[in-house]
Amino acid sequence: MELSAKQREYWRAANCRWNIKHGATRSGKTYLDYFIIPRRIRQRAGRPGLVALLGNTRGTLERNVLSPMREIYGPALVSPLRADGMATLFGEHVCCLGADNKKHIDRLRGASIKYCYGDEVVSWNPGVFEMLKSRLDKEYSCFDGTCNPAGPGHWFKKFIDSDADVFAQQYGIDDNPFLPEGVRAALKREYSGVFYRRYILGEWVAAEGAVYPMFDRSRHVSAAAPQMRFTWVGVDYGHTNPTAFVRLGLGEDERVWALEEYYHLAGETGARSPRQYARDLIRFARGGECVVIDPSAEGFILQVREDCPALRLKRANNAVLEGVQLVSSALDAGRLMIHPRCERLIAELEGYAWDERARERGEDRPLKQDDHAVDALRYGLMHYRREMRRLCRLPGREGEHV
Repeated sequence: MELSAKQREYWRAANCRWNIKHGATRSGKTYLDYFIIPRRIRQRAGRPGLVALLGNTRGTLERNVLSPMREIYGPALVSPLRADGMATLFGEHVCCLGADNKKHIDRLRGASIKYCYGDEVVSWNPGVFEMLKSRLDKEYSCFDGTCNPAGPGHWFKKFIDSDADVFAQQYGIDDNPFLPEGVRAALKREYSGVFYRRYILGEWVAAEGAVYPMFDRSRHVSAAAPQMRFTWVGVDYGHTNPTAFVRLGLGEDERVWALEEYYHLAGETGARSPRQYARDLIRFARGGECVVIDPSAEGFILQVREDCPALRLKRANNAVLEGVQLVSSALDAGRLMIHPRCERLIAELEGYAWDERARERGEDRPLKQDDHAVDALRYGLMHYRREMRRLCRLPGREGEHV
């Protein structure tokens, strides 16, 4: 196998209890593990203890690790993942678990683990990692893990920097000499701001200040909207909170335009019932547009379906950070424009900020304040994210960063 300089260093020197690769997307971190994992397993063959693979979920573990390994080695050495979470890898029975929820802590309780591989460790529930520490209880127990960076206050970064027995490597995207230059350039275009520093440079940096610092009225706001190829509506519903609709359109100029908005704040003009909001949405959507709604608004979705069964409703993808990245990329590439009549949306884009208290806890979370129009925009763009990636000349990737 041909390896980069960083990968060769890890292969040779990663012999600590905790061995961790962190850094940029597509920098070669996970690829090396397709060869590290069988080596670790075979070194411990016949010794007491459990082999475990942990990921954000079983699904991401299958997609990021097991499926690629199966393509390399075949199903005889890397079996399909069974319904009970077990698989057979290189002759060993292996427990494969999700680690995103504290309910998984009990699945590790009492286990004695001789080898553990961890995928996307930053996305784990910290309680699962704390339990894992006590389960690596053999003299020969060890861990290999990968992750993309988060904020410098994240619990896993604190562990990497602790006095534990850790071998750690930081990767930037340019550390992967095998990545095609076209893909490398496209990935660099995809990210901006804090996401560029994390997923391209591989830095642990805080999400602070403005969420969309690249937004500029002089660049992104215009009344000169072209003819639209098609339009759709993003919806953020609130019963006591504001309700916002944003009409989006794909223009003949190959840009997405926010064309019109609806915004109602119950405290200013009186509360409205779900039926009243549903009627407002039906009028706003003109009967035939696709409507992408906040998935948590189940009661409102049922009301709209009851009042207008013909309206095309879609539940939004509410992956906040992925959506923020998409909006940021579209703004940075000049592929997202706002009509000046969307006054509320413009004001929210300018004022949308990261939550400082969440940052102190090592979390990335926008401040839940004056965010309803920007949420409606995000829902709408996420529904057409493949189209947005094409417009911004971004690689058509799905799934995780690692």
